[in-house]
Amino acid sequence: MTSLTDLREVVDVVIGVDTHVHTHSAAVVDARTGGVLDEITVEATADGYDQLVEFADQHAALRAWAIEGTGGHGAGLTRHLDRRDEVVIELDRPQRAKRRNGAKSDPLDAIRAAREALSRPRLGGPRSGGDRQALSVLLAARRSAVNAATDAQRQVFSLVIAAPESIRERFRGQKLPAMVKTAATLRVHLSWDVETTTTVIVLRSLARRARGLAEEAAEHEKALKAIVRSWRPDLLEQLGVGPIVAATVLCAWSHPGRIHSEAAFAMLAGVAPIPANSGQVTTRYRLNRYGDRQLNRALHTIVLSRIRYDETTRHYVARRTAEGKTTREIKRCLKRYIARDLYRLLEHRPIMA
Repeated sequence: MTSLTDLREVVDVVIGVDTHVHTHSAAVVDARTGGVLDEITVEATADGYDQLVEFADQHAALRAWAIEGTGGHGAGLTRHLDRRDEVVIELDRPQRAKRRNGAKSDPLDAIRAAREALSRPRLGGPRSGGDRQALSVLLAARRSAVNAATDAQRQVFSLVIAAPESIRERFRGQKLPAMVKTAATLRVHLSWDVETTTTVIVLRSLARRARGLAEEAAEHEKALKAIVRSWRPDLLEQLGVGPIVAATVLCAWSHPGRIHSEAAFAMLAGVAPIPANSGQVTTRYRLNRYGDRQLNRALHTIVLSRIRYDETTRHYVARRTAEGKTTREIKRCLKRYIARDLYRLLEHRPIMA
């Protein structure tokens, strides 16, 4: 679904849905008045989704669905509605402080979702499935493997530091990767005491776990690269954009028309400056700490790569430094420019088969 500007101009009712693991609560809200017309709670199953559609058919044919968690608890319902060509609007789950008087219940959250969709100046549909969802799954799995491998490596290092001297001397002078390699090949001797034996067994187990997880992460990265190459190989041609960065950008962007402008894409990435003006001061801005932090990190990776390898970027950094800008401020500016360029590339360059 492309971006909408005002639901009240195109639908009679908005059906807000608060999604959970086992049940979904829905509320039908009149698009003109904001009044609640009906409510229902169904099971989060195929039969429950059919029941929701039948419930919606009792009220109006011109309708839109405002769903919380379209990529999580509401993914099944979103796919079900998409197959029926229903209009689906993606909403984030609310922060507790934003709920009226702290009130919380599933029906109330469903009503809030519908009214929030009616009040927003711009609306967008949920992220697409297919290649984008495959990239999202692979990114999550790779991130988990990398984090677990890093934890295992740190544990190897800590155990080596506290190990008996007869074991510790085998690792002396080694960097962490070499430590992991050495630990993975350790053998137990019958003459060792229980402390030494146990330490060696655990070191070997952790090292082999770290190596296995590293191999798993590499396989996920290989699969990511294959999908990106078949979907948007033009991204990989950009300086500083590798398969992980490209996959992260594609997961956030999803499909043409979902994000209505380059400014919105910058806001999504958390690189749009937030005005912090007061009185006659009109040139002050605050650091944006919101948005998709994974996308923000991907842009930061591109910036670091270009500062190191791109002559034009280095000249820009030198010029802005001479103007009195700090390194952090310069990186923020670069991230904003890169977000603009990536958005234009994604939206306007023909997608290659």
